[in-house]
Amino acid sequence: MDQRVPEVSASRPASAASRWGVLRPFVKFEQRLGERAARSRTGAIAYEFLRFGVKQGWACLFGAIMLALLMATHLWYPKTALLARYDFLFLSAVAVQALMLAGRLETFEEAKVIFIYHIVGTVMEVFKTAAGSWIYPEEAFFRIGGVPLFTGFMYASVGSFIARCWRLCDFKFTGHPPLWPVMALALAIYINFFSHHYIADTRWLLIAASCALFSRTWIYYKVWRQYRRMPLLIACSLTTLFIWLAENIGTYTRAWVYPSQMQAWSLVSFSKLSSWFMLLIVSYALVALVARPENMPSEEADQMPSN
Repeated sequence: MDQRVPEVSASRPASAASRWGVLRPFVKFEQRLGERAARSRTGAIAYEFLRFGVKQGWACLFGAIMLALLMATHLWYPKTALLARYDFLFLSAVAVQALMLAGRLETFEEAKVIFIYHIVGTVMEVFKTAAGSWIYPEEAFFRIGGVPLFTGFMYASVGSFIARCWRLCDFKFTGHPPLWPVMALALAIYINFFSHHYIADTRWLLIAASCALFSRTWIYYKVWRQYRRMPLLIACSLTTLFIWLAENIGTYTRAWVYPSQMQAWSLVSFSKLSSWFMLLIVSYALVALVARPENMPSEEADQMPSN
């Protein structure tokens, strides 16, 4: 990842925040704050780091709300309530989604990704719970089989994060493969989540294929005034780690549990990192299907920073 200090320019590129209506009033304030920070090298570094954290927090908004709801209901939701906890989580997720759209905290493009991923995630959940991979120990009215419907939103939060990051950091690419092999790989991964219960698990072959397909792919992303770059595979690996950490929070709240956690909570197996990496590739493919990534022209790429 490029760690160079941003080059401060007199020009002011359009802020990604202006793409969300609710943030537009803060754009000019942010520009003034940035101008002050840019007066020193230390200030510029600190400000870009702060901006990166804020952008990541904004990208995680939907997922962070869902995790907060899991924690809050685990700690304080009345066990005698007429509405089951899982149903409260589902209705809350629907309300949050509606409020984010109404308040323009989320775009319809992002909502489209969430809807697609909700379906993809729920179908897999129904199969996995029937196969005994994990269970949802509480009752629910809004459910399909043994799967409460709030779970689709947990999967969708991953797609939401990628879509929001894409918009916030104005992703550009070099070495990105055509969309058709990306979708073919995602389909093969998705099928393996089902088929490995009956035939050989090909996850390591699929992970190797993912590494080969994206080995030359770099994401160029803008935190402040200058583009940075990172290998796509590194970005996916870091995101996988944070999803695994979030899953530990989910199982701690007993929103779902693995067979090994039935008696008492324990850390989710590190082997799940491979599963989440593969699922992240599926998530990326779904977002890419909507965002349509394109490689930069060579002359534009030559002007971008290099490590």
